[in-house]
Amino acid sequence: MEKQILQLLIPVIGLVSGLIATYVSLQNRALLAEVRREMAEMETRLFEKLNGKYVRSQECALREALVLERINALAEDRNRIAAGG
Repeated sequence: MEKQILQLLIPVIGLVSGLIATYVSLQNRALLAEVRREMAEMETRLFEKLNGKYVRSQECALREALVLERINALAEDRNRIAAGG
């Protein structure tokens, strides 16, 4: 009788152990996926924040060219007014 109980008990313990391991593995995967998603969201927010605060070098070059163009136009207007008046 004891032998039959042991013959059934050992596979049942193995089955329960396997089910528990599978459950824990699935929980870990779900948690890892959630952490990855949150990290991606944080990374996106960080890039958006940095892009809003710092100006790219090409934008600086364009702004500088525009300012120089405006200064030159003002200087030409001033010279024109001074020559005419």
